[in-house]
Amino acid sequence: MENNNQKKLFCFGYGYVCDFLGQALRDEGWAVAGTSRDSDKREMMRNAGISSYLFDDERPLGDPLYVLKDVTHILISTPPGKDGCPAFLAHGDMLSTLPNLEWVGYLSSTCVYGDRGGDWVDEYTETTPTTIRGTRRCKAEEQWRSLRRRENLPVHVFRLAGIYGPGRSALDSVRAGIARRIEKQGQVFSRIHVEDIIQVVRASIAQPNAGAVYNVCDDNPAPAHEVIAYACELLNHAVPPLVPIEEANLPPMALSFYSDNKRVHNDRIKEELGVSLHYPDYRAGIDQCHEYDEKFGSLYDSIAS
Repeated sequence: MENNNQKKLFCFGYGYVCDFLGQALRDEGWAVAGTSRDSDKREMMRNAGISSYLFDDERPLGDPLYVLKDVTHILISTPPGKDGCPAFLAHGDMLSTLPNLEWVGYLSSTCVYGDRGGDWVDEYTETTPTTIRGTRRCKAEEQWRSLRRRENLPVHVFRLAGIYGPGRSALDSVRAGIARRIEKQGQVFSRIHVEDIIQVVRASIAQPNAGAVYNVCDDNPAPAHEVIAYACELLNHAVPPLVPIEEANLPPMALSFYSDNKRVHNDRIKEELGVSLHYPDYRAGIDQCHEYDEKFGSLYDSIAS
């Protein structure tokens, strides 16, 4: 018999972050569903008890009214294209018709703030993106926030810093032999462990504030080369030499990540949502990833074998 009171999460783009969230919520009795373009990923989702659907910017959900009819929470993680968020473009206008919808979250990025020369930004800082990625994120944010204004949809925006966690950290780059230490004078990056992203999203679900925007990052903006050095120390690897960015010969995509330099305030997630970060700096986060790998084995080791 169907439980009509069961919470039901639907994720557009069931990737790394949504996978962690979905597992946590399923352990508490939620029903979880999501989309992926990859057939193997959809099969893995089904094997884990997660309903899976094909969706991308060229292939919308086949019957969205049926797929989403009982959904209570929606999280959007699909990367935006030149026209904005594909989930908004395909299905945004029909979400206000869903009778049980309580909460909508959009996973954005701190790249919307652009380059600030190392200065601090918060949620009230004007968005002035300096990259294509940032411009597309701004457009997608505005699309979803327009539904809050127009349809009173309970939209929340989460501006994520650089995401890392088990299987997706500097440790994996070092093991794979692809880690480089690039130096750009004065450059810092904000970052966030995946478990803290999940903590913030769940706190928002428990305390909805429709229209809210949250920066999701740790307390310690730091140069990327420091993180690589720390990962090398944990793994007893030689620390790669520092290479000035002018001599690094980076491809355009990699180089674009160094075009923005800012420090991101995270006060709102603490003051409004009551979040206390599990991993307030990269050392704590990398330590956790190392402990996870020691216990369960690293993703790189499993691929290499």
